Amino acid sequence: MKKNLVLIISISLLISGCALHIHLDFLGEEEVHEVLLIKSPAKEKILILDVTGLISTTLNPGLFEREGDILSRIYYRLAKASEDKRVKALILRLDTPGGEVTASDILYNEILRFKEKTSIPVVGLMMGMATSGGYYVASACDYVIAHPSTITGSIGVISIFPNLQELFTKIGIKVNVIKSGKMKDSGSPFKDLTEEEKKIFQSVIDELYNKFLDVVYQKRKGSLSFEKLKKIADGRIYTASQAHMLKLIDEIGYFDSALKKALSLAMIKDAKVIAYTYYPKRKTNIYATKLERPSLFEGNNFEKMLRSLKSGFYYLWLPQVSR
Repeated sequence: MKKNLVLIISISLLISGCALHIHLDFLGEEEVHEVLLIKSPAKEKILILDVTGLISTTLNPGLFEREGDILSRIYYRLAKASEDKRVKALILRLDTPGGEVTASDILYNEILRFKEKTSIPVVGLMMGMATSGGYYVASACDYVIAHPSTITGSIGVISIFPNLQELFTKIGIKVNVIKSGKMKDSGSPFKDLTEEEKKIFQSVIDELYNKFLDVVYQKRKGSLSFEKLKKIADGRIYTASQAHMLKLIDEIGYFDSALKKALSLAMIKDAKVIAYTYYPKRKTNIYATKLERPSLFEGNNFEKMLRSLKSGFYYLWLPQVSR
């Protein structure tokens, strides 16, 4: 009953256009804490950071979540890690279908900036999926490992332009548009795209796609030619074994593989494994990623899905989001 009431309130707020964020401090933790995930007598630390879900700057936190969007979470933790001289390496765990072009690019550049500022190596560890924008972000890592069952790839750009014209005609709604130029309402959901509009949007897609290719090529040029990259970067997804064979990843393994590589790149023999969280009483082991942001909507992404449906340009494996 309580869950249904909360859901009804959430839908009402969404429909009304409100961006209310309710902060309920169930655990009494107002500051981000360092939590120990793997013990070690060593003073050095290896930090785990998680990139999960849709990569977006517009996907605001849920009603009962403490933190902001994924960029603010990662930015804050990178800044904290850069101030701790005992943090010697970073393991970036990716479980994401990708997301907005701009958000993915910002996250990619924040990882690069962190590496340049600190000289701390970053190992990417792909979990269930790291497609499109997720793979884009992984290209900022020094070394990329995928689980044997990881889905990755989907290198490319997609743009979404819903057309509500027929629906509005059926229910008797007519939209009047007054504009300053013929292209001002390009991509409007109230009309079909013209051939000229399609060409314009295709040119944007092509430019963003070429940027994606360049990001991947800069990372993979030692083992993958640009011609070969263009051939395999047609938007299709790959299994971990296929991606490894195509030189899109460096290794297939598990967390132990990522930890071993992080130690090697940092040139240390041992280290504590830590994470940063507002909920230290709940984050107890290396697989407790979903305990980062407890929510009353456990397992229910309905609210987030509603807020993520909009026109735009994406480095995204769309079937995973829209299924």
